[in-house]
Amino acid sequence: MLCLCYCGTDFLLLLTNMAALRRSIACLNFFRSTAASVLSRKPLRHRLMRLRDVTRTSLVSLSVGSGLSAVPFMQQVENLSHESLIRSASSMVTDSANTYLSQTTQALVDSITQYSKALHTLISLQRRYLASLEKLSTAEEDAIWQVIIAQRVEVGDRLDECNRFESNWINAVNLCEMAAEAAYNTGAEHASVTAKTNLQVAKVQVEEVRQISVDAERKLTETQAEEIQRMAEYAFIESGSDDVHEAYLRED
Repeated sequence: MLCLCYCGTDFLLLLTNMAALRRSIACLNFFRSTAASVLSRKPLRHRLMRLRDVTRTSLVSLSVGSGLSAVPFMQQVENLSHESLIRSASSMVTDSANTYLSQTTQALVDSITQYSKALHTLISLQRRYLASLEKLSTAEEDAIWQVIIAQRVEVGDRLDECNRFESNWINAVNLCEMAAEAAYNTGAEHASVTAKTNLQVAKVQVEEVRQISVDAERKLTETQAEEIQRMAEYAFIESGSDDVHEAYLRED
């Protein structure tokens, strides 16, 4: 029985080699006929270029054909464990969380920066109004107040934008923290460390621009308090002048 197996194997190998030989002979015959046709019909330069292409094609066909027939195709598949698959998946989740955090952080930083600029513009307008309070006509005062009111609306819109982006940023922070913890638990320590580093950088960036906006809000509060005081003094002076004028008329 063993002898029959060996004989069968040798017979199959012989058939395989014969098939490879037949393909090789066919390729060589095709090369000869094609080369003769090219050399007889084309100019010398075109003949040589065509002959080079035909030679290259024939050699590739010959090598591929004989290789596939003589050597069986082998494919090595890596056997991954459940732990490896989970670790790879947690690393992918961490990368996505880092991207989400980066985008939301940039949006929040930009929105807080624009909010701070709007606050400083409003502070500047109110201070200029207070500085020229007694020099303005009624029409000029109304025009300035229209600009101030429009700027206050701008400040409110920028604040709403900050609140909206801050909500997204908080979600990104929470997601990144959970992804970092999951990566650490699955053994993806590099991904976990990267996520924690990105979290720290994002928090520092947001805190820096928040401090700028807090300072601007404090200055606006001080300006508004000064505005209330100046307006009260101005109203008192105006009412006092009317009283003096009325007293002068009674004396007359």
